[in-house]
Amino acid sequence: MAENEPSIPLAVAPQQFSLDVMLEKYAKGDERTADDIYLRVARGVAMAEPPELRAEIEARFVDNLRHGALGAGRIMSAAGSGIAATLINCFVQPVGDSIQGFDDQGRPGIYVALLQAAETMRRGGGVGYNFSAIRPRGAHVHSTGSCASGPCGYIDVFDASCRTVESAGARRGAQMAVLDCDHPDLPEFIEAKHSKGRWNNFNVSVAVTDAFMRAVENDEMWQLVHPAEPSPALRAAEDLQQREDGMWIYDERRARDLWDTIMRSTYDIAEPGVVFISRMNEDNNLRAKETIRATNPCGEQPLPAYGCCNLGPLDLTRFVIDPFAQLKGGTPVFDWDALAERTATQVRFLDDVLDVTIWPLPEQGAEAAAKRRIGVGFTGLGDTLVMLGIRYNTEQGCEFGAQVARTMRDAAYRASVELARERGAFPLFDAETYLEEGTFASRLPDDIKDAIRTHGIRNSHLLSIAPTGTVSLAFADNASNGIEPAFSWSYQRTRRMNDGSSETFMVEDHAWRLYRTLGGNVNALPAYFVSALEMSAQDHIAMMAAVQPFVDTSISKTVNVPADYPFEAFEGLYLDAWRRGLKGLATYRPNETLGAVLQTLPTAAAAAAAAEDTLNDTQQDPLRVAIDHRPKGQLPAVIEKIEYRTQAGKVSLYVAVSFLEVTGQVGGESLTIERPIEFFIPVGQRDESQQWITATMRSLSLAARGGFIARNLQDLRKVSWDRGQVRYGETQRLDGHRTPMWHDSEVAAIAYAIQQILHRRGFLDAEGRQVPSRLLAQLRNEHRRAAGSAQDQTAAGAHDVSAHAGDRAHDNANAASTDTKHGTLHVMLGRKCGSCGANAVIRKDGCDFCTACGEVGACG
Repeated sequence: MAENEPSIPLAVAPQQFSLDVMLEKYAKGDERTADDIYLRVARGVAMAEPPELRAEIEARFVDNLRHGALGAGRIMSAAGSGIAATLINCFVQPVGDSIQGFDDQGRPGIYVALLQAAETMRRGGGVGYNFSAIRPRGAHVHSTGSCASGPCGYIDVFDASCRTVESAGARRGAQMAVLDCDHPDLPEFIEAKHSKGRWNNFNVSVAVTDAFMRAVENDEMWQLVHPAEPSPALRAAEDLQQREDGMWIYDERRARDLWDTIMRSTYDIAEPGVVFISRMNEDNNLRAKETIRATNPCGEQPLPAYGCCNLGPLDLTRFVIDPFAQLKGGTPVFDWDALAERTATQVRFLDDVLDVTIWPLPEQGAEAAAKRRIGVGFTGLGDTLVMLGIRYNTEQGCEFGAQVARTMRDAAYRASVELARERGAFPLFDAETYLEEGTFASRLPDDIKDAIRTHGIRNSHLLSIAPTGTVSLAFADNASNGIEPAFSWSYQRTRRMNDGSSETFMVEDHAWRLYRTLGGNVNALPAYFVSALEMSAQDHIAMMAAVQPFVDTSISKTVNVPADYPFEAFEGLYLDAWRRGLKGLATYRPNETLGAVLQTLPTAAAAAAAAEDTLNDTQQDPLRVAIDHRPKGQLPAVIEKIEYRTQAGKVSLYVAVSFLEVTGQVGGESLTIERPIEFFIPVGQRDESQQWITATMRSLSLAARGGFIARNLQDLRKVSWDRGQVRYGETQRLDGHRTPMWHDSEVAAIAYAIQQILHRRGFLDAEGRQVPSRLLAQLRNEHRRAAGSAQDQTAAGAHDVSAHAGDRAHDNANAASTDTKHGTLHVMLGRKCGSCGANAVIRKDGCDFCTACGEVGACG
């Protein structure tokens, strides 16, 4: 194999972009070829084997990888590398209806869940959640006598935490937010992503039940309900009633109206997606032991609480014998026996991954050990059909896809039975419930079911068709992704570079390149070269419907429709998908808001010019340099005391902020600035009531290291919760008087306090906006010039925590005493005040009047 050459079936010269992605994302240390990576991955995963089998199994794994088997991205990047990162791509984590601790169903409170998610993403995993347990807006909070703010506000917090979590291997955290179709805040959830910039780090989906879909079909009313009691004010205003099952009815609407709202949003902005949750649970092999509430971020894995995606596809193009043989009068064939053999080895490979991976949370490890879910899948289906001369959107194409899935299903389940004979069945295995009528396993061939009854099965679930993105690009010469047809035969793709800049490359499809290499005329492609946008939406769904019966979890696929696709036909796609037994559907319709997924490159020169412009705009700005981790040793820092008042009383906290000098370039000029990189509040970390503080500080630290602290603080200042407003700081009225400032949560108050610390430091302006790099560099240089010695420099520019804590605390205590001298204020509830932030604006003497700060507004 030539230097840097990825493993591809024929002698096609590797394209540079594929090589660059492989080396940047997957190679470690001295690795320079795909085979180097295969050897490391096989060796790392085979460590799960008994010592006497390890060498033999490692050789089998290497051979499998050389002939089309792949691990998902985390496996290929981290296995055998010694990096403390998980080999699992994604997880589902529960979120309960409490602030901290655990709710009455045993689910982790919101800020416990946030802390767990931050740890999971830090280790390299994406996270899916169902937020429906959180009580709706307007529900009663008995502990504080206040009203709940609803799940959407808390999703804002999770989004802010994820924004700059550069997890192991520089992989940006991915999240999925699911809300049930009967949650009272469903309308707000559907519309949330219409606000520009909101929930950018989330895919969102509605969990739709069969009962809801039947109500849509029959034009029935649909109740939006929750077990949480509405507030007294809401009950009095709306005359809300409680059902016999204990659920409170917050609203009742025509099911078709709600469905239309979902569909209109999906048509306009491609979200929310739709998850057919009833189908997912009915088909589940473990439906007697678990309930599915959410999926991983891409939707191919319906998972229980703390469930994981342990994925590994097979490149189907590697099983085509004599591709494009028709060019010389022959007939290409597909090696079905080899596919079955490679699938069986892949089952063992993924089963071993469960035993060698690092688990971000012990709950995830326990869940995986009890059920041993894995997900063998495939990639390159579209290109494989092209190489065989079969058009994707034909009956023959769908039959081929079904045969691939059936072959892999049978081989995977047989291999898992053999593993059970060798290693034992998964601990929660129960033959009677596993094979009961209606489960996926109940539809297996009789001989496999008999073997399961006799020997058990090692893995509860075995198959998943996931997107393969950079894995296909790096190791399969850009074969078509997953179950998809090729999007385009050649296109431009933009890649973010290590320095934060981006470059644009020409990328070509593997089958198209191979056809050209073998003498085919790419300017007059035969009819079996059909791309995603050259077929109807129903053609896409037909392939999903053909494959889904043989996949025990789900399929990630995007149904592309043109911009002028009629809305009525678009809505019909989802109804058809439900009627055909699919577990979910994602669509993409390009428009002015979303743009196109990929763009055809006009000329290589244009791409080079665009890349150069982008590079010059962002090259190594010291504010954008990503800091992978906190440097070892002591860092210059400041510590300040903040005091604020909640409904429960006065709270005092010390906030520590550590700084690091960072050097970069702006416009070719080298600049050194001082950046905050770590935030810490040293209070009762073992007290569960402070878990939300730990989560918030970790979120801020990750944001600071990613270079987005100003934006993150602005987001956190918008966080509201159900414990009432918090008083901290002062605002100046129009008449010059200073009055207390109000925030919608403790999170928002602490974010404001940190903004002020960074403002006094010169890093942010008075409104919390980022000060440009050039001004920060000038400020640092002025501090250094003003200092007469290294000791003076430390005092002026980088205050030591221990040396200056007393001074800072004294200064803030004086400020706090000014703030708290007003005593307890009897504030009348009303609208939000634009001056002080209190929910205290009433109508007094014909004018808007804030009972908190006295500001007088519009009169009439």
